[in-house]
Amino acid sequence: MRFTVDEYAKTFKMSKEMIQNKLRTKRLNYIIEGGVTYIIVPRSSLDEEKRQELAQQSKPSAAAPAPQKTTVGMIIALYQKENQQLKLKIKELETKIDRLVNDKEQMLIAERERIEEIYTAKDEQLKNLLDVINTKLLLSRDNSVQDVDITASAPVPPSLSSGIIELKRYLKFIGMGSDERKAVKRRFELAYGSDIRIIQKEGEFYVDLSKYDYTDFLS
Repeated sequence: MRFTVDEYAKTFKMSKEMIQNKLRTKRLNYIIEGGVTYIIVPRSSLDEEKRQELAQQSKPSAAAPAPQKTTVGMIIALYQKENQQLKLKIKELETKIDRLVNDKEQMLIAERERIEEIYTAKDEQLKNLLDVINTKLLLSRDNSVQDVDITASAPVPPSLSSGIIELKRYLKFIGMGSDERKAVKRRFELAYGSDIRIIQKEGEFYVDLSKYDYTDFLS
């Protein structure tokens, strides 16, 4: 049998330096073919264990399993799987979109109702203000006529609640400028809690023109 230097070193557990030294001192039989040094070892000189090891190494290694061929059926199955996953994702997105649209509609409905309530309240306040002003005008006119029986001809005053109106709306209605309105509001803030005429609801000041006179706050 013949071995290359590397094979001999691996088989006999010997360093390459030691092998080269033995080759130089002719303690190993060798031949050179094509520039490659081969060490000659008689098979009979090998023990049984080495023979079995070399025989096992000389057997061809088991062929690796051939890669599985890609068939048309496999490709179709892969596409079907991907399509199914896409369908599930599309369905999830549609569900989310429907939920968002529904939530948006509910928000819009709630906002519309809130705005309608605000306008309804403002309209009611404006009507109350006009009723109070008309009542005061009628009372003033009746007082200027001496021969008229007030008890018989004076209109029925509105209820107390009908004379309540938001302060800032009232000040705008009587033509007060921005600075004047701020000054009046400041007077209301200072008097709030100590003057029964000062009414506050939800952070806004109100006046009850059917019950109180606020001339001292306006001057």
